[in-house]
Amino acid sequence: MSEDTREGISISFSRFEENPDVSIISVKGYIDTTTSGQLEESLKRVLKKGDYNIVIDLGGVNYISSAGWGIFISEIKSIRENGGDLKLASMTGDVYEVFELLEFQTILNSYDTLEEAVKGFSHVPPGKEPKTDEKKDDLEASNGYESTEVKSTPDA
Repeated sequence: MSEDTREGISISFSRFEENPDVSIISVKGYIDTTTSGQLEESLKRVLKKGDYNIVIDLGGVNYISSAGWGIFISEIKSIRENGGDLKLASMTGDVYEVFELLEFQTILNSYDTLEEAVKGFSHVPPGKEPKTDEKKDDLEASNGYESTEVKSTPDA
């Protein structure tokens, strides 16, 4: 993991062992006109490596100005044209409130946790993973059909 720390913002890079195809950019501090350049540089560095599956972990961010939101919006088209996506994770209440107010949920996917955002890149939607117990194996052996278990959790 590498880290870029400057006044007002700290940015680190990592990957999840379970899905190394996803680049994680973790941000702490605030994103405004004085710090947005560092975030933009960091995102462009990841894109230059050809990594287009990106999660921005905003769990440590307490404020994002229009300059910060603009970075995500300006890069999303080229990321998707290259077969990837940009997902936001772990937004604090105040940051998420602005995200919703600006109606960015129609453009960008957001997740409560970093783990959920990374899973969002898997080909099987979360909660629809195939069962992996003996009953599944018995069912497939008897009729040739694959069974899946769908778990539903109430929204908090």
